[in-house]
Amino acid sequence: MPSSAGPSIDKITEGGRVTQVGEGQDADETTPPVMTFGAPTAGEVLAERYELVEHINNDSAGRLVWRGVDVVLRRPVAVVMRYPGGDSATEMLQAAVAASRVIHPNLVGVYDAIDEAERAYVVREWVDGHSLRELVSEGPLDAARATAVGNAVASALAAVHATGMVHGNVHPGTVMISDDGRVVLADARTDGADSQENDVRAVGGLLYFALTGYWPHAEAPLHGATAGHGRAAIPDAVRDANGAAAAPRQVRAGVPAYLDDLTMDLLDADIAPPSSDVLAAELARLDVPEDDYLDTNGPLRFAAETGEEPSPLAAAGGRKVALGIAGLLALALVGLLIGISTLGGDENEPQKNPVAAPTSSAPVSEEPAAPAVRNLKISAARIIDPDSRDRAEVRDAEKVFDGDKDDGWSTQTYRGASNFGNYKRGMGVWIDLGGEHTIKSVQVNLSDTGASAELLTGTIDQPSTNKGDDEILKAYKKNPIGQPFEAHDGTTMTFNGFDADQKYRYLLFWITDLPPNGSGYKVGVNEITVQGS
Repeated sequence: MPSSAGPSIDKITEGGRVTQVGEGQDADETTPPVMTFGAPTAGEVLAERYELVEHINNDSAGRLVWRGVDVVLRRPVAVVMRYPGGDSATEMLQAAVAASRVIHPNLVGVYDAIDEAERAYVVREWVDGHSLRELVSEGPLDAARATAVGNAVASALAAVHATGMVHGNVHPGTVMISDDGRVVLADARTDGADSQENDVRAVGGLLYFALTGYWPHAEAPLHGATAGHGRAAIPDAVRDANGAAAAPRQVRAGVPAYLDDLTMDLLDADIAPPSSDVLAAELARLDVPEDDYLDTNGPLRFAAETGEEPSPLAAAGGRKVALGIAGLLALALVGLLIGISTLGGDENEPQKNPVAAPTSSAPVSEEPAAPAVRNLKISAARIIDPDSRDRAEVRDAEKVFDGDKDDGWSTQTYRGASNFGNYKRGMGVWIDLGGEHTIKSVQVNLSDTGASAELLTGTIDQPSTNKGDDEILKAYKKNPIGQPFEAHDGTTMTFNGFDADQKYRYLLFWITDLPPNGSGYKVGVNEITVQGS
């Protein structure tokens, strides 16, 4: 896994133990291992591909978590196993299949799901790091890092929700922070017991836990794990006579007031939460000092310098009094900018309040609402193939935006190597939005799993020739946007994390590696959808 450019959350070694649990709760240390027919052994190779190396732990759902190696691709993997398989493993396997269809840098990649009757197992990305639960066990996070985790999880949920699915398993045990600072969400559930709204409210629970070290949901503490039981248990929040959890600021001094408000609003059942993409966008607007920067290796990017305009929403009014959720988010985030600047600034320098009080009794004029996010119209598309010999693969580009996700443009079949048989630097789809737009996300539906690609932008348009394509590639390669993806599994790639102040017209979806397809390597781009305003 590549290293991040910036500093990350401090590591917790705990004797070198690496967390890969799925349900967020390790088995109690006193619990004896379950031994039945189908129990795995070190050195065993599953499905003629996945070699088991080391038993890491058991989770609260009774599943065994192993560190393994994919002997074909020579990469580390996590193997989550349940035995027996069959009906008892149906939910686990269905959840894995659903999760494999969504590709996002803040989601753990799911590679395989296999039922062998006597046992079933899911093979997923190995994350060298620790769960949020373990990190906070050493002490609560500061405001900037707590916000970073919340934003990364909200961004991952936005990708899941965009497909119509629900994660249903968001809590400190399924949020992992890798040693290079990447924040990832793992182990979705498909038991139908949750909703997208509950996913978003769970982000409030994560913020509360990250800031205080306590869990606010007394009615459902981590899928049956009770407070105070076992080494992995999370202490319950301090509560009043009515059972309501104390606000973070009442538990820990120094929590910015508006981050406190935002967290409690997400937890308040009487306030409708925003959608996950709105929450992610609002959290991503925050600026923090450079020494508080956390690189998630995902769409989150905190700027090193402060001064970005706060969200142009309501900037005044009482908390939870006749305000919609958009107003509450804006109020919370403007206040968080003030709180973080106060915490990170020089104590000898006067703090500047970015929200000036009215100098008269005249009413404050309201800012216009931000433009609504919508599907942007693609006015033209063509295939970029600078290393072609006969230009045979540049046809059918119009199919990538015709609304049909079952049919599109595809490469030819290449043999010998996944990088276009060592014949080409790659191929791509260039699209023209017809004018400059801000972009919220770009979603690409592919025909097969396992391709590698990145999203680029530029300002030039050239004729559809080898020379013209080469000039576009060289110019656009200087401007990667969204998040570049490594080799992955899944047929949907979602790019987000775009600069809200930047506008784009030309985009290039550039493919560098093809997935195996029959006797060679090939991929199709069935549909490209761009959301923005």
